[in-house]
Parts: sequence; C-alpha cells; structure tokens
Amino acid sequence: MAANNPTDNAIPESSLSLASLISFLLAVALGTFSAVVLLPSWVPSLLGSLGGTDPKAYWYLARGAGFVALGLLWMSMAIGLLITNKIARSWPGSPPAFAIHEYVSLLGMGFAAFHALILMGDHYINYKLAQILMPFGSINYHPVWVGLGQIGFYTWAVVALTFYVRQKIGPKVWRAIHMASFFTFIIAIIHGLGAGTDASTPWAQNIYWALGGSFMFFTVYRIIADMIPEKRPTPQQRAAAATQRPRPQQAPGKPPVPAVSQATQKTELHSAAQPATVSHSPETPQ
Repeated sequence: MAANNPTDNAIPESSLSLASLISFLLAVALGTFSAVVLLPSWVPSLLGSLGGTDPKAYWYLARGAGFVALGLLWMSMAIGLLITNKIARSWPGSPPAFAIHEYVSLLGMGFAAFHALILMGDHYINYKLAQILMPFGSINYHPVWVGLGQIGFYTWAVVALTFYVRQKIGPKVWRAIHMASFFTFIIAIIHGLGAGTDASTPWAQNIYWALGGSFMFFTVYRIIADMIPEKRPTPQQRAAAATQRPRPQQAPGKPPVPAVSQATQKTELHSAAQPATVSHSPETPQ
C-alpha cells in the first residue's frame, strides 16, 4: 500500500547494524543452548522435567515461545500499519516508531527460532535439525501445518533482512517485499490453529480472535486512510496565515509600535540594498 504522505518516500536508516543483528542471533542460539544443556545442571529440580524418558519442559517452552513470537509479530505488524498515522508522527515520531517496528520484528523472529529449536529436546516428536530446517520435513507430527509455519518463518526472515538492504533495492522493491509480512501473520495464525495443542482451549482461541481481529481492523483502517488524500494548505492559505500572526505585546507605559505592512518592509529593504548616490548641481557662472 503506497501512502499519500510524502514522508513515506524516504525510508529511514536502520538503527541496528548488521553486526548487532548477528550478535542478536548468536545470543538467541546461546540462550537455547543454555536452556537445553546448562540449565538442568544449574537447577537440579528441573532435571526430571528436562530429562528422563518423557520430558515435558521442552514442549512447554516451545508452546510458550510460540505464543510470544505470535504476539511480537502482531505488534510489529500493528506498528508497521500505523507508522504513517498522524498520531505516530506526533508521538513517538516516525524514526522512533520505525526503530520499535524493526526491533520488535527481530525479537519476535528470535522467539520463533527458539520455538522451533527447543523441540529438538522433546522425545515425543523427536525432531532432528534437518526436520526443523526443511519445510514439511515433520513426519511424526502434522507435516502440513508445521510446514506452513516453517515457510512463514523463512518469509519473516526475508522481510526482516530487507531492513539492511532497502537503500540498495529502493523504496518500491522494499515495500513490495514488505507486503509478505501479511502472508507471514496469516500463516502464523493457521500454523497455531492447525499444529498447536492449545488451539482447542478457550484462552488460546481468545488470543487468536483478538490478534486476528485487530490485525484486520488495522489493515482496513490503513487501506481507507491511504485512499483519502491528506489536506494541505494552499499557497494563498499559507500567505494569509503568515499575515495574521499575533502582534507582539508592548511593554506597559510605552506607545504601541505601528504595524508595518509587508509591502512597506519590502520597499525599505530594497532601498537599503541600493547604493547611495550624491547629486551635484551645476555651477552657475559668476
């Protein structure tokens, strides 16, 4: 959707460098490793849930991380849809809103990666790394719904990476790729409803309804807002507003300063810019 706001043509610079992105992804991998390997040795009470023949903690962590990732994806989508709104431009402003939109998207992608990788410790599904990375590689558990979630994650990753190449690919291509985020959100909802073990519970259904309904509301609002051209003052209105500025208040006891019209000011400035000339009268013969 191309907005009518002229500020949309200028794409802000990314506030997160590529090195910071790599550090962020490494931190996610380190956190996953700590949860799977180091945490049981540090907290012995969790050893029974993380180890043994039927561990449950990995499945609980995957479910929780999945809902967190979906919520962050929704937040990123909502900020992206409202980023050109007048409210967003006044507070917190376009650059901060764009930075929050970028950070929330990357954070949600990290939780989505954790949601998938932590399942390698679950003995019921018994995922291998190749099955997690390859779409529709889940043989033992809902291959279609899980495969859609994997495609949605890769689409999300492509959209997130465009934050760092948008100055090279240009605004039009960047926005065209960014439209895939709508597909990502819809796929995430379908993935949760089809593969999630909590999809039949009332609290999970309420979350899906709230996120999906508000997402549709923001989308329709953005479409209607883009169809309505923004009213801008004409040159005559700007000139009239400039002449109607309030006069400065005078100090008590002093006579008011007479108003000077714009034509008088221009004439005085023009006269001051001209060089002074001295006229000599002809000498009369004696």
